[in-house]
Amino acid sequence: MATTEQPPPSRLRAWMLEGLSEMGKGHPQQAAAPEIEPKPRPKLEHQGQPWYRVMCLTGVDYFSTLGYQPGIAALAAGLLSPIATIVLVIVTLAGALPVYRRVAEESPRGEGSIAMLERLLSFWQGKLFVLTLLGFAATDFLITITLSAADASTHLVENPHLTSALHDKQMLITLILVALLGAVFLKGFLEAIGVAFALVGIYLTLNVVVVLVGLWHVVTAGHVITDWSSALTTEHGNIFAMVGVALLVFPKLALGLSGFETGVAVMPHVKGDSDDTEEQPTGRIRDTKKLLTIAALIMSVFLIATSFITTLLIPEKEFKPGGQANGRALAYLSHEYLGNAFGTVYDVSTIAILWFAGASAMAGLLNLMPRYLPRYGMAPHWARAVRPMVIVFTLIAFLVTWIFDASVDAQGGAYATGVLVLISSAAVAVTIAARKARQRNWTIAFAVISAVFLYTTVVNVIERPDGVKIGACFIAGIILVSLLSRLARAFELRVTDVELDDMAERFIRDMSSRKIRFIANEPDQRDKAEYRDKIEQIRNDNDIPGEDFVFVEVTVLDPSEFEAGLRVRGEVLHDRYRVLTLESSSIPNALAALLLHVRDTTHCTPHIYFEWTEGGPFANFLRFFLFGQGEVAPVTREVLREAEPDRTRRPRVHTG
Repeated sequence: MATTEQPPPSRLRAWMLEGLSEMGKGHPQQAAAPEIEPKPRPKLEHQGQPWYRVMCLTGVDYFSTLGYQPGIAALAAGLLSPIATIVLVIVTLAGALPVYRRVAEESPRGEGSIAMLERLLSFWQGKLFVLTLLGFAATDFLITITLSAADASTHLVENPHLTSALHDKQMLITLILVALLGAVFLKGFLEAIGVAFALVGIYLTLNVVVVLVGLWHVVTAGHVITDWSSALTTEHGNIFAMVGVALLVFPKLALGLSGFETGVAVMPHVKGDSDDTEEQPTGRIRDTKKLLTIAALIMSVFLIATSFITTLLIPEKEFKPGGQANGRALAYLSHEYLGNAFGTVYDVSTIAILWFAGASAMAGLLNLMPRYLPRYGMAPHWARAVRPMVIVFTLIAFLVTWIFDASVDAQGGAYATGVLVLISSAAVAVTIAARKARQRNWTIAFAVISAVFLYTTVVNVIERPDGVKIGACFIAGIILVSLLSRLARAFELRVTDVELDDMAERFIRDMSSRKIRFIANEPDQRDKAEYRDKIEQIRNDNDIPGEDFVFVEVTVLDPSEFEAGLRVRGEVLHDRYRVLTLESSSIPNALAALLLHVRDTTHCTPHIYFEWTEGGPFANFLRFFLFGQGEVAPVTREVLREAEPDRTRRPRVHTG
């Protein structure tokens, strides 16, 4: 009876956790799996795609902002929209582009600026800083999903053929698009560079047609330019005042900077040169720089051209909420000047690329979060699997869509905040990298760029605090869940492998013919008296004769690290005392891992002897949780108990 009921949940669990690389950790029967996996990876990376095709994969995120950026610029800057957009383009080409070209050099495997900053910081402040950046990255990517879906539904609802039937269904359509995106990833999302290439090609071609037709109407109707320039002069007086106001409104246009982080994330897909190696991927770096540059140039031309024609040809009232151009300025022009048939084709193309931009963002989330959280011990093992994370992200996207009522305008602030924080962190990271490389000119240049982006971020937060509020919610959620997860996994064996040097191996082999006894010792002066007194204490506390012991000493390096390998070094001190020295993030975990390794290699049950630590149990547990120390004896026993359920095979822990 039990066997007939067991398979369905087992199949569901296997399907949900498919591809979970860490599930076999600690199980000998699955030990061969890791040896098979690494071999094809370099091959796959070097058999990537040409840079221009990969550009389309990041382009579905970057270029799709044309669907809503002109309308946002018109709302933010009004008649100054073209001038403010020129400021945006200058910042893009002179600021964001050089920064991310340097990021591509520093993180050629697609780790991005977060990994660069992670390498500069250690201990808990480094982990918390990375978690904060992950919160803003989650804001960026999740709002990309919800905002793109909302704008796609806007294009669908506002289509003249469908507006009467769908005018009050935008929320439902947006939720359906988000759910459809999640369903695709649950089924299995293969590399869709070919689809992205086709979508971007069609979308940009249609935009070229709309821009050319728009420019033709501007040129042929001469009064349009005259009316616009006269209105600008009346409103702002002179060109200096116009530039000043454009600089002030620039932070509201920050959405036009999105896409650079995705551009670096797709680096592993760039083919590069045939002689590229993982240590020296020269061709991949060169082609990624080319990808970023060409994408930025294409986007810059489109941003200037589209902001110009939409500002001059669309009445101001149509940009406002409820207007026909709100969130779909170029679609409005395509229907107005090219007819509803062409406009419908443009709508379909825009809906497709916006939806696919959500797919790009989901792929970014699935690439980013499992890279950090499980490694920090701040997510359960299943967070490494794709499908459970897809469900989590899809549910959060539903919540965000509901909170913002599927509004493009309402989500713009949160999106801009996420984009600007990531770009600012990248600018700071490359500034530090340039300074460490003693590149004085680049250090000054990147420092100026960092100041510009930090100023823009602060202004955006002040003017649109909803962005930092939603970002703060993500950060608080990530940190809270992460700390609770790490707390729940506190007694988990988290040493990935154990490696003994020749002297340590000799100690273990020698003891395996007798009873294996270790003494846990906290190193102090390491003089002869320390080891003599320790042995005497252990003998008296446990009433055992002889001196056939090996001391084990653990030095805690970075207690904030969760998983790491264990390297064991043997030495003989004072011509008498055998000592094994270990370096780890946690004393109990290192001792438990060593005992289990000795048991498995010698087939003998090792014994380890402790003395009680002074202090209260709660304070000692906090010391263990935060600093890897505390009450070592009971925690070592608890780690062993969780790692080895069979009491008869469990190493023995003695405390006196």
